[in-house]
Amino acid sequence: MKQDAGRAWTAQSPYDRFYDFISPKADRFAVLLDHINSLALNSMAITINNNQHLLIFPHGINLKSFARGSFPFKGRNPVVLAAHYDRVPGSPGANDNSAAVFQLLKAAIRLGKLNIGHWIIIFTDKEELQSGEGIHQQGSYSLAKKLRDWGLAKARVFNFDACGTGDTFIFSSTTDYLMRKNKKQSIRRASETLAHLREKTQAAARQLKIKKTLSLPVPFSDDAGFLKGGIPAQTITMLPAAEAGFYASLLEERPGFADMIIAGSVQSSDFRQLLPETWRCLNGPLDSPQRLTPEHYERIVRFAVELCKN
Repeated sequence: MKQDAGRAWTAQSPYDRFYDFISPKADRFAVLLDHINSLALNSMAITINNNQHLLIFPHGINLKSFARGSFPFKGRNPVVLAAHYDRVPGSPGANDNSAAVFQLLKAAIRLGKLNIGHWIIIFTDKEELQSGEGIHQQGSYSLAKKLRDWGLAKARVFNFDACGTGDTFIFSSTTDYLMRKNKKQSIRRASETLAHLREKTQAAARQLKIKKTLSLPVPFSDDAGFLKGGIPAQTITMLPAAEAGFYASLLEERPGFADMIIAGSVQSSDFRQLLPETWRCLNGPLDSPQRLTPEHYERIVRFAVELCKN
């Protein structure tokens, strides 16, 4: 584990506003919106159920048509790269989820230079829930319902969360576990969609010759809200190789541990210490920039771009 990433990596755009973004008193929406505008990205902000989301589109997409009731890519299946920008109060939120936000900003710039045009990047609000709140309060839930209303029910959504530490890609299989217990027709259709999304992640990894990948259940992220709202999403996260290997072995030895991960009960149980160290540090003061591994970010950016190529 890299112990001190330093600040040198934030000297280059778009990472140059990273420390502003994780500042304790930062208005993260305002910082992110200002940075997106300074990067001259084609963007818009939308408010749904008091949650503020930021959307970036390819240059050439006329966003004025949105005001006339025509959402870009209506009736089509664009690739959507999503990352939540909110954080738990009291946490720097360096890994959860600032790193992924800036990685996707870099991907947006790269996509523009490559003239790739069938994608949307969405920075979501309200991924982090407070005590007593459920999936229906998650920003991605109401966002998914709105996207369906706008004709984007077939969007291929890839959710990037906690991608700031580690060299091993983890493609979440959490929803697979849930769907095995539910035989409804709608669940089967969602399962088929997720199987296609998973194959796309694996194909992108093969194309880029990324060998360190695993498909494992991970704690729910925005994929929970997207799924409940009717648009299945594939979550992508990162772990250090040693942590990922130990976690994979643990799941083989203790199959019931996956149920605790999915239920979210492991954090408050005696088994919390079995979680990968990277995950134990999230949602608190230990989620600091000192734990980040920016030497791997270029690979994540290239992976995000690859997902948008077809």
